[in-house]
Amino acid sequence: MTDAVLTPLEARVLGVLVEKQHTVPDTYPLSLNALVAGCNQKTARQPVIEATESDVLVAVDSLKYKHLVNTVSGSRVARFDHNMGRVLGVPGQSVALLATLMLRGPQTAAELRLNTERLHRFADVSSVEAFLDELSTKEPHRVVKLARAPGEREARWAHLLCGEPVLPAAGAGRTDGFVGMADGTGTDVSAGELAAVKAELARVSSELATLRAELAAFKSALGVD
Repeated sequence: MTDAVLTPLEARVLGVLVEKQHTVPDTYPLSLNALVAGCNQKTARQPVIEATESDVLVAVDSLKYKHLVNTVSGSRVARFDHNMGRVLGVPGQSVALLATLMLRGPQTAAELRLNTERLHRFADVSSVEAFLDELSTKEPHRVVKLARAPGEREARWAHLLCGEPVLPAAGAGRTDGFVGMADGTGTDVSAGELAAVKAELARVSSELATLRAELAAFKSALGVD
């Protein structure tokens, strides 16, 4: 099951379990309510989504079949934990990097060092790069270094647990990682995931409209046509 391709929501669920294991250990393993809240939280997520309980349960069931998630017994409320490191055969440092990529989308090594700090504290960027290099060369490949986009100083890394990332066309700009599948199977998504994409497009459109309004006001103040 280590080579199974995950859906975007499965990757989000798995990333949340890894994150919360380190950031809120007193409430880990997570209840379904906590897991849904973690998937839908507005911070440290790219994209922000609105998955329902049923969406998350479907993802959990699939992850259980792939042996990546367990249901913890001995509690009146079902709780879930992950087996990511053991099933994928990677160390804790790599689990932290993969989880952060799943939660936040493609990032540079420097961004990953900053964003993984609560999951694992890397000594320096070269340490991050060493684990990324191992993940990108050891079979099966778990991450890929993306071609540096025009205007970017550093190349970003993306995870491969949802399949090969589809890069935007030249001039299309940075997507920050709701990337879909190279074989065109991106239609196999839940209603929550589709809503997430629409919400992200609406957010970007709103930001663009705001920037245009601010630019127009600035030009007017300067008397520039």
